[in-house]
Amino acid sequence: MMCRLAQDTVGDILTRGRIFEVGGAVRDRIINPNLRIKDRDYLVTGIPYEELTKILRRHGRVDLVGRSFGVIKFTQTQGGQPYTFDIALPRREHSTGLGHKDFEVAFNPDLSVEEDLARRDFTVNAMAIAQDNQKLIDPLGGEMDLRNRQLRMTSPESFTEDPLRMLRAIQFAARFDFEIEPETYRALTERVALIQTVSAERIAEELVKLLTLAEKPSDGFRLMRKSGLLREILPELEVSVGVDQPGGYHKYDVFEHSIRCIDACDKNLRLRLAAMFHDISKPQAKRPSDTGATFYGHEMLGARVARRVMTRLRFSNSLIDEVATLVERHMFTTGVTDKGLRRLVRKVGVDLIFDLLDLRRADVIAQGMGGHTDDVDQFEKDIREELSRKPPFSYSDLALNGHDIMKLFDLKPSPTVGAILEHLMEAVLDNPEHNTKELLETLAQNYYQMLIVISASDSEETER
Repeated sequence: MMCRLAQDTVGDILTRGRIFEVGGAVRDRIINPNLRIKDRDYLVTGIPYEELTKILRRHGRVDLVGRSFGVIKFTQTQGGQPYTFDIALPRREHSTGLGHKDFEVAFNPDLSVEEDLARRDFTVNAMAIAQDNQKLIDPLGGEMDLRNRQLRMTSPESFTEDPLRMLRAIQFAARFDFEIEPETYRALTERVALIQTVSAERIAEELVKLLTLAEKPSDGFRLMRKSGLLREILPELEVSVGVDQPGGYHKYDVFEHSIRCIDACDKNLRLRLAAMFHDISKPQAKRPSDTGATFYGHEMLGARVARRVMTRLRFSNSLIDEVATLVERHMFTTGVTDKGLRRLVRKVGVDLIFDLLDLRRADVIAQGMGGHTDDVDQFEKDIREELSRKPPFSYSDLALNGHDIMKLFDLKPSPTVGAILEHLMEAVLDNPEHNTKELLETLAQNYYQMLIVISASDSEETER
């Protein structure tokens, strides 16, 4: 649990000015007074930046990483543990530049707490608690909106000032089960095109919050679709709206199935992203059939779409690779031999294999037909038993490594070394007991001789 700012620190500040707790912690404590608060932010009025810095240095470590915004990172030790707080001066700001990545900020210790709260996005986030008397400062009626489970903008220009707030509205509505107040919703729908001016990184950040903090992200995706925001942010997913799935396996269209699949996953980012993308190419792959329709190859197409969209949103390459692998492999078959099981683990990776099984379980739940996943449960048991025997699944598990191969054949690092390793990997996937140095050396020598023969044959063909 994150501690409060130490009382001696608060007391020192109060000798010169006032200090208020602000931000999401205030909102969350009103929603649930018993909630364990993770982060606390503070606002100080009446003390210039340099003087506030001197006061804080008497009580802990000061990092001036947000100097241009009037923000101080303050770390102090409580109970043997270091805790970091954001302590800011009141300010006015508006976004500037391409992508709304930059903000023109004017911080001023003489501004009132009410003036600072007025610049915030929604009334439920525009409240403060005075640390001298613990009174709630609520100039815009945020507490009443919380009680009414309503999200209301602080200003008619709120979305124009920072269009990302539209996506934040969706995220908050889904996360806290709020209704967006009618005027706020109207303003949002009228300005959805402005989201195109927001940087991809900021959009991705809000999508991550929706996917990992909301119990039912589907509520947010439905709001995005209804408001028009979905076609601006994820047009690839918008295309799946209304695409039916005849054949008796699905109750819902592709869009509804996909977002219900997200809900059915744990709050694991790569898993929920994979759920979002797993059927995203079904509209393009749909073909009529005797049973209604087929979607052959949608998993391969979907993996490519996942890569393209996640690259556009500036996700990390490692996360993109993981999500694309889960999407590409989500149509796996459970009724396979031990060899087939090992090959699947090899292709997916030990780190991802259980996410893949969870994706299948969520997929079945989201079909809405009451299907069971007994086969997946048994498959997981079989995989865990196989893993306990520690068979080789990667080059690093082989008894003969790349350096051994280069030494054995006097080779330098090259595609030939990789080809030999892959040949050995395939051999031990079929027969794990063959993973001995002596046997692999024999297999490598035979394969290398074959490569030499093929290379000589190709040279002769070229000369002719």
